[in-house]
Amino acid sequence: MREIRYYEALIEAMAEEMRLDENVFLMGEDIGLFGGTFRATEGLMAEFGGRRVRDTPIAEAGIVGLALGAALAGLRPVPELMTMNFAMVAMDQIINHVAKMTYMFGGQCKIPITIRAPGGGGTQKAAQHSHSIESWFVNAPGIRVVIPSTPYDAKGLLKSSIRSDDPVLFIEHEMLYSIQGPVPEGEYLIPLGEADVKRRGSDLTIVAWSKMVHEALRAAERLAEEGIEAEVIDPRSLDPFDWDAVYTSVARTRRCVVVEEGWRTVGVGAEIAARVQEHLFHELDAPVQRVAAADVPLPYARNLEQAALPGADDIVRAALKITT
Repeated sequence: MREIRYYEALIEAMAEEMRLDENVFLMGEDIGLFGGTFRATEGLMAEFGGRRVRDTPIAEAGIVGLALGAALAGLRPVPELMTMNFAMVAMDQIINHVAKMTYMFGGQCKIPITIRAPGGGGTQKAAQHSHSIESWFVNAPGIRVVIPSTPYDAKGLLKSSIRSDDPVLFIEHEMLYSIQGPVPEGEYLIPLGEADVKRRGSDLTIVAWSKMVHEALRAAERLAEEGIEAEVIDPRSLDPFDWDAVYTSVARTRRCVVVEEGWRTVGVGAEIAARVQEHLFHELDAPVQRVAAADVPLPYARNLEQAALPGADDIVRAALKITT
């Protein structure tokens, strides 16, 4: 199977959906002539023109608000926020309108919007531009939160997101755009809410998403050298969440480590840990362990940034606490 980069998988997904459905269009800052800050819309304006690949002003509330109006009128907008951090500028539009409109109108309208947003730390963009704030949106009913870790997942999940009649926040980690991986040439879809087992194991379950999947896989290889076989579960979407996949794995391994790049306090990992312990209390041989970013604004200095972010070393330490 061919291997392509993460950003190329995103381009393919959008191009395929735009060819299939003339109601799909893209909008965002520098996505047209420039091809996107991370090259994730490169070449799409040349194929589809400025009417369907629209450069916008630097106005995130306006971008999301316009997308909402377009969706209510029957289109399928795919707005891009240049960075996840700028979603804060559009929080009223996202949380109070996009996420709630279908509910408040008794299901009489559909909001098929897919908001693409790069995020995550590790690129020295300092405290205001390095957020992993997916937990904020998982906390808000009405919007799907999808967060792929590989090129294969990125393409299949983006296509499913664009076809969904629910609004979707599609989060892409900035440090994953250049990674390569196998992606079939033919069309395929990955259902939202279906986890993937990235590595099989019998001694503990590691639940991780986005870039942390790769840190978890590195940790699993190191644990294997100690004779500990870790299973790595990638939920791929945080809403809907594949609880059955996690419960099934943990019931078998009897130990669990949850890993996220977001802040530890009130993070998605806290919810996962709580539910695992509620549902599997008698099956667990040890308390669920949590690995997350330090509860500090992410520093600019590289050494401090790396110290604040979780990594394979932290995952190994957490795993050894409950397996040795």
